[in-house]
Amino acid sequence: MSDTMKISVNTETAGMRLDKLLANALPDLSRSRLKALIKEGYVSATEKPINSPSYSVKPGEVFTVAVPEPEEAEPTPENIPLDIIFEDEHLIVVNKPAGMVVHPAAGNLTGTLVNALLYHCGNSLSGIGGVKRPGIVHRIDKETSGLLVVAKHDKAHHGLAEQFAAHTTERKYIAVCKGLPNPYSGKIVGNIARHPVDRKRMAVTERGGKWATTHYRSIASFSQAGVPLATEIECQLETGRTHQVRVHMAHIGNPLIGDPVYGSSGKLSSRIKGPARTILQSFKRQALHAKSLGFTHPISGIPFNFECEYPYDIKELLKALEPYRV
Repeated sequence: MSDTMKISVNTETAGMRLDKLLANALPDLSRSRLKALIKEGYVSATEKPINSPSYSVKPGEVFTVAVPEPEEAEPTPENIPLDIIFEDEHLIVVNKPAGMVVHPAAGNLTGTLVNALLYHCGNSLSGIGGVKRPGIVHRIDKETSGLLVVAKHDKAHHGLAEQFAAHTTERKYIAVCKGLPNPYSGKIVGNIARHPVDRKRMAVTERGGKWATTHYRSIASFSQAGVPLATEIECQLETGRTHQVRVHMAHIGNPLIGDPVYGSSGKLSSRIKGPARTILQSFKRQALHAKSLGFTHPISGIPFNFECEYPYDIKELLKALEPYRV
């Protein structure tokens, strides 16, 4: 089976390169992926394949894009240590370290949380939620640490997935952002969609996208000679969109310390000098940790809430900032 889409050329898009036309119309596919589909004969106009990505499109042309289903690859069980917070015959809650990808994907086929879970749980995860993402009902970014719940069978998977879809789970993150948020605590509401130019980023958008709400409160702030350095914050999510905390905090001008994707939107003041500047520039990942996770057990109906302590690197970051606390 393949997913087939049709894209029409109007007066505004006439003369555009075919790969650019498709990239604008199909934001979920990368331009490199679309170029490959064109060269492999998956793009046609009036049933005639167009094999050149640079083909200049003409007014009134209608292109058909047939995207083949990705081949499912069985993840391999790997003996990777897990920090298990809770486990029973229905589900498992783990504290994922920074640097670990949740499920296999191009470029990360091994060393993932799924590889580790398949080894730990054995055949109980097979087929649950699909071959590539067995048992996975939510995820956190590779360089974000913290809590994840994984289902061990279909009934538990369905029950947990319903709660995440209905936004009835409780998720709290600890983060360290640049500067001082204004107001000190508050709510950020803004739909999140793929960035219109940089496809590796997400962005707050006025049109389209998915509704997203983040509640934040400042825990401690740090400054140097009256210049805000950073703030330790707690974020509670009403929704769970891709990069939500990172995008929302950058949107209000306070991107997370160490964020390689969104951090440039909050450049350090030239007035920040010496060790303080080094501290803020040397953190190696986005300073974000999924601290707590609450949900109703999908089988017993008992409400659960789990917490885990800050990881070592964020503890060290806050320790280094402590002399600047205000």
